[in-house]
Amino acid sequence: MIKPEAEYLEFLLVQKGYSQHTVNSYQQDIERWHGFLNAEGVAFDDIDAKVIRNFMSKELSSASNPDGNPKRTLSRRMSCLRGYYDFLLRQGYVKANMFRAMRSPKQEQRLPQVLYVQDVINLLEANAKREDELARRDQAILELLYASGMRASEIIAVKGVDIDYRTMTIRVLGKGRKERIVPFSEAAAKAMKRYQKELRPVLQSRNTAERKDMEFFLSARGKKLTVRGLEYILKVVDEKTGLFLGLHPHELRHSFATHLLDNGAQLLMIQEMLGHSTVDTTQVYTHVSINQMSSQYQQFFPKRRGALPGDKTGEDE
Repeated sequence: MIKPEAEYLEFLLVQKGYSQHTVNSYQQDIERWHGFLNAEGVAFDDIDAKVIRNFMSKELSSASNPDGNPKRTLSRRMSCLRGYYDFLLRQGYVKANMFRAMRSPKQEQRLPQVLYVQDVINLLEANAKREDELARRDQAILELLYASGMRASEIIAVKGVDIDYRTMTIRVLGKGRKERIVPFSEAAAKAMKRYQKELRPVLQSRNTAERKDMEFFLSARGKKLTVRGLEYILKVVDEKTGLFLGLHPHELRHSFATHLLDNGAQLLMIQEMLGHSTVDTTQVYTHVSINQMSSQYQQFFPKRRGALPGDKTGEDE
């Protein structure tokens, strides 16, 4: 008989269309919860608020969360377990979802890391000067990441048939298998065409498998990229260009959204291009722009040595 947790994970994968990576994360959180229940001698269908509070207390300890941010980790796990027990309730495995009565710990909102426009320009120009074999692939990846705002999982899944150079758009299959159309720039198109013509066939020829991978971006061995592989590529780009910007796929995605907003793009349009289900998620970029505005103000506003007339504070000594 299939276990309830396995049934839930299959539901997420098949019915909800979650990626295997996301399902694996859910599985780890659920296994951690069941491990706690086993240690406490409590059945999964016989929990109460006290059991959940004990779990939360343990999770908030630094020993249980070596990642340095136990509040964020616990919030994610609580969200996972709420959904898990909603499923158990619908399936008749439990009589109530006690997680709905519990609040996750409050945490400070983390603003996404964003590159300045000049940083992006410097990055693209520096990488274009590379002469090693994979430079053209990496340039195409950089240009498309910044020009489209696509997620790492989305860009590695792109196939040649998804790209329309005539309309300068690309078909993206996002979270929950939701499809959207995203535009890209002429610079990205130029870099992608060059990679597709001059390097991709070489990489594909190295794949000895009977059935070739059809993804647009390939590894040095001609196989489809993984998210981890994409992150490694950006790390290598950082080192080879000598800029050391701490590159990450999400950093370019955040930069794409923030730069659009700074130049007057509407929030709803940015939401659509990023594939956010609600505008609330996109709203974080307004905080980034306000944060940058404050920083720029402090840096460039002419500071007076003195204060108000008659006030000696701040005058030259």
